[in-house]
Amino acid sequence: MKIVIIGAGIAGLSIGWRLAQSGAAVTVLERAQPGRGATWASAGMISATAEVGEADSPETRFAHHSALLWPHFAREVEEESGLNVDYLADGALIAATTSDEAAMLSLRAKGSAGLEFLVRDAARSLEPMLADSIEGALFDPSEAQVDNRALGPALAIALQRAGGILQTNEPVVRMECENGRAVAAQTPFRTHRADAFVLSAGAWSAQIEGLPREAVPPVNPVKGEMIALASKKDALPRHVVWGNGVYLVPRGDRLLVGATVADQGFDTRTTDEAGQWLDSRAVGLMPQLENWPVVEQWAGLRPGSPDGLPLIGPSHIENLFVASGQFRNGILFAPAIADSMRRLVLEGEAATAAFDPRRFC
Repeated sequence: MKIVIIGAGIAGLSIGWRLAQSGAAVTVLERAQPGRGATWASAGMISATAEVGEADSPETRFAHHSALLWPHFAREVEEESGLNVDYLADGALIAATTSDEAAMLSLRAKGSAGLEFLVRDAARSLEPMLADSIEGALFDPSEAQVDNRALGPALAIALQRAGGILQTNEPVVRMECENGRAVAAQTPFRTHRADAFVLSAGAWSAQIEGLPREAVPPVNPVKGEMIALASKKDALPRHVVWGNGVYLVPRGDRLLVGATVADQGFDTRTTDEAGQWLDSRAVGLMPQLENWPVVEQWAGLRPGSPDGLPLIGPSHIENLFVASGQFRNGILFAPAIADSMRRLVLEGEAATAAFDPRRFC
């Protein structure tokens, strides 16, 4: 079976890799370089507890299932590529800055055996840099992170070693459709014909011409800015820490701080306002960060959807599948999306109704 994947972010590369491992002839077409979009601009957190919580919903079940897949997924990527992606299950704290937040986090801990609510002193014992003013914290020792900037190149190598073809700097500009079926993807250089197509172009998933209106995935770009701080002789936090409207991720000798959310189209310019807001929020959570210099600021575009849920499944035209709309959870969802899409494309498995791209029509 010949399959064309449109987009080489973490979703497109992971899906292509799994399909190639299953014997499909896979070509991934990327408008720029692999893993250099939302994947590169993220912080690499694998945080089901912090992102979706514990409520029984399709998204929550999917997120926690995918988090469980990550240890094996990361090891396999490293073995196949020969590159380290630095998967670390070092836990995460969600800090409460008000008594109401503390009460809510305490209730969450009581409802889940894997979570622990820490009073102020216990939280500060675990993370001494936390402000004296915090009211406690929720601790999940299973939360993890991965080096997102290493992940794209590693997955690209794994894909190619499994037999997949990766074409960079070759954007798909138009789909060819005949009798309600997708038959080819056009780039500025050639026409790629295939038996099936997976549209996984992140924030650009709705920009490809030639599709009937009902088959265009309703994906919009959501801008997010981040900064990185360099330590000034202080030790980095030991865990990922959420609170005060931001998250802090220790990575090497830097502390990543994210992230803003803005509806500004495809504008990826950084702003002083966003940088100052992130820095002040981080300092409010950990006062020692006040003298840590900002050494990098960047922006990326997340793929958003109208209801905040991903689009995973068949489109309104035959042979065209969609894997997009993950918003902030592209890395968290990646292993589960890759497995789901392999079964959808190769085995004809039905899509999860909550994620079915056709739900909007």
